[in-house]
Amino acid sequence: MADKNIVHMLTPLKHMSPFDVNMALDAGYDAVITYTNVTIEEVTGLVQDAIFSRPPKIGARTGMFFGGKNASLALDMLAKAKAALVPPFGISFFADPGGSFTTAAAMMACVEKTLRDKKRRDLKGAKVAVFGATGVLGFSAAVIAALEGAAVTLVGYDGIKRVSESAGEIKTRFGAEVTAADGSSDEKKTAILGAAEVALCCGRAGVRVLTRAQLEAAQKLLVAADANAVPPSGIEGLEAMANDVELTAYGALGIGPLAIGNIKYNTESGLFRRMITAAKPVQMDIREAFVLARELNG
Repeated sequence: MADKNIVHMLTPLKHMSPFDVNMALDAGYDAVITYTNVTIEEVTGLVQDAIFSRPPKIGARTGMFFGGKNASLALDMLAKAKAALVPPFGISFFADPGGSFTTAAAMMACVEKTLRDKKRRDLKGAKVAVFGATGVLGFSAAVIAALEGAAVTLVGYDGIKRVSESAGEIKTRFGAEVTAADGSSDEKKTAILGAAEVALCCGRAGVRVLTRAQLEAAQKLLVAADANAVPPSGIEGLEAMANDVELTAYGALGIGPLAIGNIKYNTESGLFRRMITAAKPVQMDIREAFVLARELNG
C-alpha cells in the first residue's frame, strides 16, 4: 500500500479555516486532520507524535500547517515545531495564518510586476504605504515589501501606538526597518497617501479605506492594490477584477482583490503541492510564499 500524504492543521482559534482545509485536500492530500484551540506549549508534543509514528524515510509524506489570525503567533509555533524535531525524523511545515502570507505574497507579486512592466520601476526604493497595517495581512505585506528594499510606512487607523509596535516586531523578527504613521483622520491619510508611490489597502472586509478624492490628490502615486473583495471596496472606484486599470488622472494603476486572489489561490495550492511532492521535508513561511507568487506571476 502506498504511503499516505497526511497533513495536520493547527490553529489557536475555535475553528480551523474551511478555506485552508479545502485547499489542502484539493492540492492532493489523502487526509487532513484539524486541531483547534492549540496553544504554543502543545506544539512540541504534537510534532513529536507525528514524527515518531512514521519511519524517517517517509517523513516528507507528513505535513503540519499553522493557521490562526496572528502572524507572530504562527511564526512562533513554526519555530517551536522546528525545535521539536529529532533527526533523522522529520516532517514538512507550512505557516499561513488567515491566508495572510500567501495573500500578501500575491499582492506584492502583482504590485512588483505592475511597477516593473508599466512604470519601469523596481519595488526596491519605492515608497509604500500600508493601510490596515495592524491586521495580519497588512503586517505580512509590509514584511515582504521591506525585505525587498521598499521604504515602508505602516498606517494606523486608530493612531500610531499599535503600528509602532508592529514596526518594532518587524525589526526584531525580520531585521527590516519600517516606519509608523498616524492615519486616524481623513486629513492624515490624505497626507500619507500624497507622499506614497504604492498604496496597499489591507483593511477589514467591507470597509472603505481610501476615497476617490484622496486618490486624485496623490500625484506621486503609481500603484494602488486592494485586498478587500467584500463591498464596498477598500479603494473607491476600483473594481474587484481590475488589473493595471488606470485609477487617477495622474496615471496611478489599480489592482483589485480578485486579480490578487487568483495568484493567492495558486500560491497556497502550490505550497501544499510542494510539501506533497518533496523528497525531503520542507519548511515554508512568508518568504517562500513570495518566491512562488513572484514565479507564478511572471
